Amino acid sequence: MKTLGHWPTSPWRRSAVAAVTGALPVLAFPAPSLWWLAPVALVPWILLARTAPTGGRAARDGWWGGFGFMLAMHHWLLPNLHVFTFVVAALLGALWAPWGWLVRRMLGGTPSRGRVLAALVVLPSGWLAVELVRSWEGLGGPWGVLGASQWQVAAALRLASVGGVWLTGFLLVALNVAVAVLVALRRARVPAVAGLAAVAAATCAAWVWSPRPDTGDRVGIAVVQPGVVSGPDSADRRFDREERLTRELAGRDVDLVVWGESSVGFDLGDRPDLARRLAALSRETGAGILVNVDARRSDRPGIHKSSVLVGPDGPTGDRYDKMRLVPFGEYVPARSLLGWATSVGEAAGEDRRRGSRQVVMDAGGGLRIGPMVCFESAFPDMSRNLARGGADVLLAQSSTSTFQQSWAPAQHASLAALRAAETGRPMVHATLTGVSAVYGPGGERVGPWLGTDSGGARVYEVPLAHGTTPYVRLGDWPLHAALLALAVWGVVEASRLRRGARGSRVPPARTVHGSPARPGR
Repeated sequence: MKTLGHWPTSPWRRSAVAAVTGALPVLAFPAPSLWWLAPVALVPWILLARTAPTGGRAARDGWWGGFGFMLAMHHWLLPNLHVFTFVVAALLGALWAPWGWLVRRMLGGTPSRGRVLAALVVLPSGWLAVELVRSWEGLGGPWGVLGASQWQVAAALRLASVGGVWLTGFLLVALNVAVAVLVALRRARVPAVAGLAAVAAATCAAWVWSPRPDTGDRVGIAVVQPGVVSGPDSADRRFDREERLTRELAGRDVDLVVWGESSVGFDLGDRPDLARRLAALSRETGAGILVNVDARRSDRPGIHKSSVLVGPDGPTGDRYDKMRLVPFGEYVPARSLLGWATSVGEAAGEDRRRGSRQVVMDAGGGLRIGPMVCFESAFPDMSRNLARGGADVLLAQSSTSTFQQSWAPAQHASLAALRAAETGRPMVHATLTGVSAVYGPGGERVGPWLGTDSGGARVYEVPLAHGTTPYVRLGDWPLHAALLALAVWGVVEASRLRRGARGSRVPPARTVHGSPARPGR
């Protein structure tokens, strides 16, 4: 492969190249955090697919690229799911097969300027359609959507406040398409430059005109991160350590204390002694304590993961049961068919039970909090619902100790910046073993991270905000616009093909007295 225009002709070599080019965008996410790579990371993949000799080969380029992207994004699951990680990556990668075909359809050969202009809308719309499908909880949820790679870019966070992570992703793909056209189709430079200008104009418009959160009061929120605790009695020893760290917060003017996911390994109804100890901590610190109980419930069947608010008199009655569970980690989809995954990896031996509704809790002093548990912070609609429900602060209780030395903890913590920017509400991401992080209403970082190599109790001065972002008001409008664009393109293409089919029919020649008519007669 000497240049970008000379790709391998061997099917297997081409597939390998597609997998590698598909994996490139993952470098823009934490932990590498090469965010500046995202506007060009898709270019090699696009250039490969557009040169496919047939539509079927382009679809396979899309599939292999999607496989590379999914495998690289979830490589940290290999020690737990083993070979099943490759199976999942191959199944999810197939979602990009139509996108690969679409790239060739729009940019293959020598497309007209009009087709290039259409590609600047159709290809990003196709990418969003793929992300919409894979964002279903059963397929892994919206973990690693392209727009999330820009969590630390102020302009991208402002775009997220207008159209969520979807708008950022759409514009990133449009940038990649424009760059690919500049590289491979020099005669189409004008529409490519027009596409670049349109992306710049949209970003500037969001920066200038999108409303900024009106910040006012601040609240002191403490995050308790006990660090790694293992062993047969780890639940008891973890609680002891969390109790000791929380007691250090006494006298520090804290409004709320947040513990991580699975911070309490026993149902408080079965362990009233733990409930009393938590109530005593609340009295000592002068703040409510939000814990997360991962245990079999005493009042209903099954194991639940529940955010429970404890005050000076014990549990307040505010409880949120996790609604969206991690596939294979907390339940096995279609267990009758895929239950074998438990024998080759660390898939859930018993399915966790789901909650039925989101909850906004009154933490005291007029502070209203919206809890989510772990994986749920990846879903923009959940934080949006909590903001619409009146939450002043969004909270995610998480635990990624299983993947402690991987890219997962940092990537998970980065999602909170996007949820804060989308909703105009500060967000606290509290974990057992790191990374814990806090972000302000615009997605800006508040204080330092608590990394995977540290523990302790840290107090953050969190700014509160008022007002509503366009994304909270309008919802996932970029997704709807993308689907509409694909539908319009499909109608136009179908109409063009019908006209071409009619034009290809040659009418039979007229005859005059049994002989073919001469031209002009």
